[in-house]
Amino acid sequence: MHADRKFRPATIGALARASGVKVTTIRYYESIGLIDPPDRSEGGQRLYDQEAVNRMSFIRHARDLGFSLEAIRDLIALSSNRDRSCIEIDDIARRHSADIRHRITRLKALEKELERMIAACAVNRVSDCRVLAVLVDHELCAAPDHGREDAPARVKRKAPPAKRRSSRSARSR
Repeated sequence: MHADRKFRPATIGALARASGVKVTTIRYYESIGLIDPPDRSEGGQRLYDQEAVNRMSFIRHARDLGFSLEAIRDLIALSSNRDRSCIEIDDIARRHSADIRHRITRLKALEKELERMIAACAVNRVSDCRVLAVLVDHELCAAPDHGREDAPARVKRKAPPAKRRSSRSARSR
């Protein structure tokens, strides 16, 4: 936008197009206080100023980077005092980065387990499918928690459960 041009208030549709955020999401952000309620035209149409456009772009970019709405709320609040130290903002970003590293570790564990399941499933019949067997019986997984720190401990069973025949397969014999 050129500095010599006066900003014209944006409708919710124009704000959505400018920020890449859906209209319903903009309304939601208004309802939870992430953006201020806009002025309204005589006809009741929402009219957003340049600050709202900038705020929505900020929120969209923060969401694209995976920040939670609560973290975004904190970042917005902290950004209101331009002269304060940014240490709290850095802390929010560092915690988010650590969370992403943890999620990546967990996703790698999940990927490894899925690849192991798929490699073990080289059969042509559902009745012998290793993927389905592992999904039914967590004891068949290589790792008990798949990278989750909060995973409940697995209880070891003495013997795996016997395969049940479905009533359909029993009738077809």
